Amino acid sequence: MNKFSTIDYVIFVIYFIVVTSYGYWVYSRKKIKGVSDSHDFFLAEGSLTWWAIGASLIASNISAEQFIGTSGQGFAVGLAVAAYEWVAAIALIIVAVWFIPVYLKNKIFTMPQFLHTRYNETVSFIMAIFWLLLYVLVNLTSILYLGALAINNLMGGGYLHEIIIALSIFALFITLGGMKVIGFTDVIQVLVLVVGGLATTYIALTLVSEHFGLGKDAMAGLNKMMSDAPDHFKMMMAKPKPGAPQAEINKYLALPGIAMYFAGQWIVNLNYWGCNQYITQRALGANLKTARTGILFAGLMKLAMPVIVVLPGIAAYVLYKNGGLQQEMASGGHFNSDNAYSAILGFLPTGLKGLSVAALTAAIVASLAGKANSISTIFTLDIYKKHISKEASEKNMVLIGRLTILAALVFSIILTWKDLLGIGGEGGFTFIQKYTGFISPGIFAIFILGFFWKRTTGAAAIAGILTGFGMSVLFNNYAPKLFGNETLLYTAFPNGKGGYEIPFLICMGLSFMFTIIVMVAISLAGPKVNPKAFEIPRSMFKVEKSTMALIVVTLILLTMLYAKFW
Repeated sequence: MNKFSTIDYVIFVIYFIVVTSYGYWVYSRKKIKGVSDSHDFFLAEGSLTWWAIGASLIASNISAEQFIGTSGQGFAVGLAVAAYEWVAAIALIIVAVWFIPVYLKNKIFTMPQFLHTRYNETVSFIMAIFWLLLYVLVNLTSILYLGALAINNLMGGGYLHEIIIALSIFALFITLGGMKVIGFTDVIQVLVLVVGGLATTYIALTLVSEHFGLGKDAMAGLNKMMSDAPDHFKMMMAKPKPGAPQAEINKYLALPGIAMYFAGQWIVNLNYWGCNQYITQRALGANLKTARTGILFAGLMKLAMPVIVVLPGIAAYVLYKNGGLQQEMASGGHFNSDNAYSAILGFLPTGLKGLSVAALTAAIVASLAGKANSISTIFTLDIYKKHISKEASEKNMVLIGRLTILAALVFSIILTWKDLLGIGGEGGFTFIQKYTGFISPGIFAIFILGFFWKRTTGAAAIAGILTGFGMSVLFNNYAPKLFGNETLLYTAFPNGKGGYEIPFLICMGLSFMFTIIVMVAISLAGPKVNPKAFEIPRSMFKVEKSTMALIVVTLILLTMLYAKFW
């Protein structure tokens, strides 16, 4: 396996110089025009085009979690993990058509502001704290750790701490310029990660074809993968029968077949894409048509993401299964499926390795920058401005925003220094999905009822937050012990650790169902007229012909993909 050559370092340095120079140029133009208020810093109000919004959404979403974690799931489970990408395409259509008009009509700049406007300050403050803890402790930290770990492995090891600091400084440089700098540099980041990602996938397919004596033929490699590992090209996991091997059960626990499409998969995607400051922030400063087009453009790109983040993992599985990559899949002497992507990267030729690591770095830095800016936005606008310094000037809020970014990154460095949260222990993808899944059902319930049911009250929202979290803890940790391994609501499976588990996507669906029931009951017991309910004109939900064309194309392509791999 080749190590970094001089050419690889040169390509990587060129990428670094281009991105930082472009970011500084955007920042300088902004300063020349005299724009320095808080809305410009946090939202790039009115300045992001539809293609910049779409590119920024993808750049922020495709991070180390996807390159490392999803490729690892591709190795372990197969194409079924692409559900996270393909269902996201439909989720983005729903967000563009029904969610974004509500935000824009009511001049919403942050998710806690929505909760304050729709419910009350208590709901807003509780969720602002929840989001800050989640973004720092789970998202920002895991992105930084997984990204640094992957790059460290590619460079031969021994540089983990230096890479953590370097990634943080790179992200800090971009983030301090505000959302406009982030949005437009993300366009370059997306180009790099797509080109580098496709190069990695191509090499992965040719490695498979060469391993089986078929020459350097990517299509021959893909066909061999599909014939050698047919179970890895099915979107639906069959429910394991009693006495099934633990490996088969683990696959179902991660992706519980068609059941997940009636439970947590929708909650994951609609909450992530529609109720998440980290994502919606890109569109909140634009007009409706620009925001919609950008979001739908991102949805169209999501259809192609499994080619970049899943296929390399399946290729690594086929090679490993047939006697290849034995050393590369081990980390510290122990097998780790999260090593699948870096194992493939190690075989890239000179030059392409530098480009692919630049793509990985682009994904990591774009996600770090976007997440840090969201942390800064929520803290500054929803905590500092409201509860600490109500008379803060625009200049002061921008300063506080930048200090918050610095503090969040420093805190994340401390947590990742020796993996204090145990991210590497259970796999990066699982770590993120598991812990965000504890609060997603409650968050999505209070948003969806807040959007579309006027009777929903502030008391019901507070109950929803507590119920969603409590039910998630119950179903994820205690339900099999309390109610048995099989009921009308769920079936629990052996987890290989001496206990039983319910698939976490099923847990999310059950938590959401009970949260909705509690919120509806409390709201019906409350006042019949809610003075804080939104009045949204139906005209806001009318869709332009160009927007409808994008929706139709996306749905046709998605139908073809599921028909092929069902």
